[in-house]
Amino acid sequence: MKVLSPSETTQAVAVASRGLASALDSLRTADRRRRVHEQAARATHLGAGVLALAVLADSALEHYRGSFRNKAMFAPLAGATLSLATNLPAALGARLPLGLLDAVQGTAAATGLAGLGFHAYNIGKRPGGFSWLNLFYAAPIGAPFALTLAGAFGRCAVRLASDARTLFGWPAGRFLAAAAAAGIAGTAGEAGLLHFRGAYHNPAMALPVTIPPAAAGLLAAAALTSAAAPRKAARYCLVATAGLGVAGVGFHLFGVWRNMGGFRNWSQNVLNGPPLPAPPSFLGLAVIGLAALALMEANRE
Repeated sequence: MKVLSPSETTQAVAVASRGLASALDSLRTADRRRRVHEQAARATHLGAGVLALAVLADSALEHYRGSFRNKAMFAPLAGATLSLATNLPAALGARLPLGLLDAVQGTAAATGLAGLGFHAYNIGKRPGGFSWLNLFYAAPIGAPFALTLAGAFGRCAVRLASDARTLFGWPAGRFLAAAAAAGIAGTAGEAGLLHFRGAYHNPAMALPVTIPPAAAGLLAAAALTSAAAPRKAARYCLVATAGLGVAGVGFHLFGVWRNMGGFRNWSQNVLNGPPLPAPPSFLGLAVIGLAALALMEANRE
């Protein structure tokens, strides 16, 4: 057996120490990445749950105003309830069967797409078809897609919880960021249409068509590039968008109150005033966007 000299022994110990340090660093990195994936999954479930809650409340009010004359108008209530009932416990850390989560969220997404078709048909069959008047006062064209987003993001969260590094062939963080950016842009477009109908009589009505589109653009840029600047700017804009989702409920409450009779005539004014459940959609999508940024940083995408 060869006896190592002191210098060779020192060198061997140094090599072994470096190897051990590298192995420990890899374990710490993997553990940190798993924790980020778990937190991102829970945040995505939370965002999807907020979207489902907004759809549940909004469709309940609007379809009640329509007297549920078409029995299919009960479908989004059922789909949103199921999505909320599974997303919320998962966001709080409950371990639900992945197959159940996947099936429920897929059903919710399909229900939203069907609702989009129903609303498009409702607008198209009116005199004038897809005119500005009908887009303003017929069934809101983009509203059902919020349920599709809730279901789609819920399914993404299921995959993130299993530590998936990719979503539908894309790096997980980038896909989630791009999808959240598209959702925010679409929601801002719907808000812009209805606030245009209100003639932007309150200057605050310009906020949903300025801050969220900026957040969507920066988030899309963060998904498409590796530069740090768009991510940092997107984070600030997403926080502002989340705040707008909360403050928007207060603005809409004020809009209900200023109608004739105020809250004393709530049964009419809540139905005819600005929709109270609409602004939280920005909150849900902003939470998902922030989770996407955290994923990109953890996975070094």
